[in-house]
Amino acid sequence: MKRIATFSIVAYDKDENAWGIAVASKFPAVGAVVPWARAGEGAVATQSYANTTYGPVGLELMASGVSAEEALTQLVNEDEDKKLRQAGFVDANGNAATFTGEDCMEWAGGLVGDGFCVQGNILTGPEVIEQMADAYRNSDQLEFPERLVKALSAGDQAGGDRRGRQSAAILVVKPEGGYAGFNDRWVDYRVDDHESPIPRLADLLDLHRLYFGESGTEDRLEIKGETAQKLNEIMMRLGYLPKDLSATPDENFQAALRKLIGNENFEDRTDFESGLIDRPVYEYLIKKYCER
Repeated sequence: MKRIATFSIVAYDKDENAWGIAVASKFPAVGAVVPWARAGEGAVATQSYANTTYGPVGLELMASGVSAEEALTQLVNEDEDKKLRQAGFVDANGNAATFTGEDCMEWAGGLVGDGFCVQGNILTGPEVIEQMADAYRNSDQLEFPERLVKALSAGDQAGGDRRGRQSAAILVVKPEGGYAGFNDRWVDYRVDDHESPIPRLADLLDLHRLYFGESGTEDRLEIKGETAQKLNEIMMRLGYLPKDLSATPDENFQAALRKLIGNENFEDRTDFESGLIDRPVYEYLIKKYCER
């Protein structure tokens, strides 16, 4: 049984009605072990010689109406190796609880805040979880997933896992939050083996916003003028259009644009009928194909 030394935050966002976990460790693929969540039930982080039954069983208990503290206490009391365990629970109502067994390797501990808990073991010291909690509390202007990663980054900057860095993950659920609303997985990304896993996790979250975000009417560009010219240059460079074709949005241009946008997976952020493209997508394409 290998120890999973790690630091994590488990939280509930009332405005989004979402539950999430962000976690990092000097251990490969920490996202395959630590985070568990289901919309309307709660979220769990299980770590330090992790007993992964805490995840599904804890969620079942909280789904039945048991509070985070009651569910965690029950699982700990039934665990013969509870002295080695560490876990954080947040229930359907945002009540949080954390547990650190007395035999977890130093430094180990956790704290509970309003709607969240943070915990870690084999850390450089208590400042890791303290900085995580402060970062989460002070970032309510950000979206929920960004707040979780910001807390993780703060813990890392405060010292993190004293053995180093290897993996990180974020899991956020909310009702109909997944792709096309068919499941609850709003955000689900893992960095399984990387020298800078938390910055890489933040990069993946940026990509998530790019592909699945939405722009308001003030942040949409008409596909004409300079915008059309730049897209035309990209399509010629990639071979979607012959290099002697003008940027006039004729049938050839429109067909090539549909192919470009389709291959880049930005159909949901381009309105071909109205001739509009979301600014973040346009800027991404310019950076990717015109500035390298």
